[in-house]
Amino acid sequence: MSVAESVGTSLSIAEAADATGLTTHTLRYYERDGLLLDAVDRAPSGHRRYSEDDVGWIRMITRLRSTGMPIREVREYADLVRAGDGNEAERLQLLVAHRDRVRLQLAEVATHLEAIEFKIGLYERTTCTIA
Repeated sequence: MSVAESVGTSLSIAEAADATGLTTHTLRYYERDGLLLDAVDRAPSGHRRYSEDDVGWIRMITRLRSTGMPIREVREYADLVRAGDGNEAERLQLLVAHRDRVRLQLAEVATHLEAIEFKIGLYERTTCTIA
């Protein structure tokens, strides 16, 4: 069962923040900056109400941002998705380019990790022979 289903048909901004691990400030920023696919629904009181689809999209944005995609590219991707069918090749190109950058970063981090593991091995051998 999804978060939205467990509490009803929509989430308040605080509930959406809890569900996504973001702050309410970040959610408002994403909305203001045009990163969400649709306008967030409002309750009669004017408070934001996030749907399950909104939360799913926000999680996707979070993944893209967490892997280093610039806001400009996230916005471009959101614009393409929002435009609907017919631009899948552009979406694919954007995501493939990002994936390739992420893979390069992973390879660099793996190389750094190997160097750290090497040093740990040296110190473990040294401290074991001293004790």
